[in-house]
Amino acid sequence: MSDIILATSGLTREFGGFVAVNDVALRVERGTIHALIGPNGAGKTTCFNLLTKFLPPTRGRIEFKGRDITRLSPAEVARLGLVRSFQISAVFPHLSAIENVRLALQRSRGASFDFWRSETVLSVYDERARSLLDDVGLSDYVDTQAGLLSYGRKRALEIATTLALEPEMMLLDEPTAGMAHEDVDRVVNLIRRIREGRTILMVEHNLSVVEGLCDTITVLTRGRILAEGDYATVSKNPEVISAYLGSADA
Repeated sequence: MSDIILATSGLTREFGGFVAVNDVALRVERGTIHALIGPNGAGKTTCFNLLTKFLPPTRGRIEFKGRDITRLSPAEVARLGLVRSFQISAVFPHLSAIENVRLALQRSRGASFDFWRSETVLSVYDERARSLLDDVGLSDYVDTQAGLLSYGRKRALEIATTLALEPEMMLLDEPTAGMAHEDVDRVVNLIRRIREGRTILMVEHNLSVVEGLCDTITVLTRGRILAEGDYATVSKNPEVISAYLGSADA
């Protein structure tokens, strides 16, 4: 179990009489890129929200680095090194790229009121912020207002702010959703670059995105795990082909 960084057992979430996530046992190995995929309505987003503590489970257990985090808050989980991004880009549109990253870096100051501090005090974060922007391919957009960036570059900026929190494990919620082909390629290459030294779990709808990128793919359907393995294994599974690749909305 020492190689398992995130694990669930019996993870279930019910909404009234509807079971959105049903008895999911997930195992994510340390240092890997792991995808959670499935057709629309499979329970991917609900499962992801359970893992990141934005929803409480009806029953079941979640462990991170061997510690039970089932009842912890999202903030407590983030402090342990489990940090998520969101499907809708969450950046401050009226701040520059470097200002967005700098805000994330200011976490090290705890609860201080840095919004009221001088620019000189906050400039100590600039070197690290520039380095993170370079890591995600935004070195030419340091002073660009975030709201003026293309959708793909906004997602890259969001990943930079996530990296600023120094996560041991990153959870990416459909990082390529709604992107043009060029932006998809850019974000896929970015995820490949930033994987060193960390674990990544990503929720994704498109199987072609995770091909060649993810070490392990877990396929959900109707809230249950249908199949799991590498791309070659999952893509040839007859049940996956029927439930996912062959579905009208896949």
